[in-house]
This record gives sequence, structure tokens and C-alpha cells, in this order.
Amino acid sequence: MKKLLAILSLVTISFTAHAETQVQTIKMLNVKKSVTINAPADKVWEKISDFGDMGAWHPAVAKTEIVEGTNNVKGAKRVLTLQDGGKINETLTAYNPKKRAMAYMITESVLPVDAYKAIISVRIAGKGQSVVTWGADFKAKAGADDKTAKDTISGVFDGGLGNLKKLLETM
Repeated sequence: MKKLLAILSLVTISFTAHAETQVQTIKMLNVKKSVTINAPADKVWEKISDFGDMGAWHPAVAKTEIVEGTNNVKGAKRVLTLQDGGKINETLTAYNPKKRAMAYMITESVLPVDAYKAIISVRIAGKGQSVVTWGADFKAKAGADDKTAKDTISGVFDGGLGNLKKLLETM
């Protein structure tokens, strides 16, 4: 009986050590991008603040649909349909118009990421200027490598922020 308990203890210790190693190997990735726009912060926030219409400023988004909850209220769920037909399901996790910021998470996506949580915000950067910052933490989806995941999100952010600048500076 003592032998059996000793063996079970060793197996438990071995399993626990293996599980801890597995948890430590899952690393979160981060991408954060900013752009300075020659437009007042309130005008920039007005353009991006509608959780129900990301297509108004992001060129990759063909359609945005609120499928649950109330637009611009924490808990609202949207489906983004991309230009190529891919879908991204997102949930609004925070919305603060006074601070010109919102946070959301992806719940299902064609993108090579999991556990994606992002914040986009606008701040005053001087007379008639603002800075939009978009950052996200995520991990690579099973089957994708870290570089692909980071490059994809960097591309999403660059495309959106670049188009936002173009739209607002030519108005």
C-alpha cells in the first residue's frame, strides 16, 4: 500500500509539473499602434465611436451588425463581415465617451488569434490634433505561429488607423 501511495504521489507531482510547464508556454502577445490626426479629438471620436459601424472607417469591414444588446452599451455583440466574406464576432466590454475610449473582445474569428482583447482611444494632442491609440493582447490561435498572429493584427491596426487619418484629414 505504501508503494502504491508513493507511485501515485510521483505521478501526481509529475503531472502537476507538466501542467505548469504547459501553462507557462502559453504567452500573450501584444500589438499597440498610434496615429496622429490633424482633426479635433471630438471629431475623431465621433467617427470611431459607433460600435455598430466599424465599416465607416475601417476599409476591411464591409458590414457591421449589432446582433445582441444595445449599440455602444457594454455587452453589445457585433458581427463584422469582412470584404472577403470572413466573419468576426465581438463583444463590447467597456464604453466611455467622456474618455473617448472603448474596449472589446473577439469571441469568434477568421483571424489567427485567440483570447483577443483590445482598447481603442482618442486623446487631444494639441490644437486641432488628436492621437488615436489601438492596442490588443491576444495569443496565436492553434495552428498559427506568433509572428503570423502579430503581423495580422498589426495589419488590421495599420489599415484602420491609416484610413481613419485619410478620411478625417480630407473632410
